[in-house]
Amino acid sequence: MQIFRVVIVAIAAFAMQGTQALSTGTAPGLAAGTTGGGNANPVYPTSLAELRNYLKDSQPRVIVLKTTFDFRGTEGTTTENGCRPKSNRDCLAKNNGYKGQDVILQSGGMANTGGCVEGTSVKVTYDLAATKNPLVITSNKTLRGVGTSGVIKGKGLWIQGDNVIIQNVHITQLNPHLIWGGDAIYIQGLNSGKTAMQRVWIDHVKISNIGRQMIATNTASVKSLTISNSEFDGKTQYSATCDGNHYWTFLFLGTQTQASLVNNFVHHTSGRSPKVGGNSVIHAANNYWYSNSGFSYDVVENGNVLLEGNYFESTAVPNKHDAETV
Repeated sequence: MQIFRVVIVAIAAFAMQGTQALSTGTAPGLAAGTTGGGNANPVYPTSLAELRNYLKDSQPRVIVLKTTFDFRGTEGTTTENGCRPKSNRDCLAKNNGYKGQDVILQSGGMANTGGCVEGTSVKVTYDLAATKNPLVITSNKTLRGVGTSGVIKGKGLWIQGDNVIIQNVHITQLNPHLIWGGDAIYIQGLNSGKTAMQRVWIDHVKISNIGRQMIATNTASVKSLTISNSEFDGKTQYSATCDGNHYWTFLFLGTQTQASLVNNFVHHTSGRSPKVGGNSVIHAANNYWYSNSGFSYDVVENGNVLLEGNYFESTAVPNKHDAETV
């Protein structure tokens, strides 16, 4: 028998802290000791190119955002053959006022594209900035927004280094009408995704209106990740579940992934909140899940989760049942 382990210790009410203030502090949980750019003199990018270059160069940096960086339209759009899954055909037939999601085809076509279940061919149009050339973040970086000004539209972050802090940033508008339209934060691993990363702290971040995962870890893993005081807003016009709730929320994979989820607000989702597999270990404390029309935790083979002091409100299925779960 394959064993899936979820331990629920306690449930308690949690009041989400505001994500608008400029935050510093120290990382709780597994990412304790993360320093990011440390005491480096802050830099203030004023153009898209400056932001990209500061994030990916080899220098320790504190990068402060004082404006909105909108990448939409900067790399063009494309129209190509895509997939209309059964879920979207059913949504169109239902005509309940909500819109579904079509799918951008991945390598191998319909048979090898996640989300393209019983798919038929359809033309899809999307913004290339969200699907190509993400903002790469290398080691020893702090990315911090000021007030409500730290907004990145139309492009996600791809973490490829150790000792990274992302604080008080709102990532939004990544082709929300399409599955595979863009991940908000993708944690790849080192050496082209072959080596596990360490010390990544995501704090006071908001993510909304994206096409795919809000946060995803690669199979290379991240050994010490903390996600804290953040808002994951699943309210959307385009939903794989045809109800205005985003399905693709968190995906934790990797044989060495270890993450702390602390004081977060996850709302208006319908699945993968989170999905945990691949020997990942997740410790979730004092988080608030609200208005999930499907399931929150989806713990698959060898996934490990410890839940302490969390609160689930208006959530259909806090933990997805599996016949082989014990």
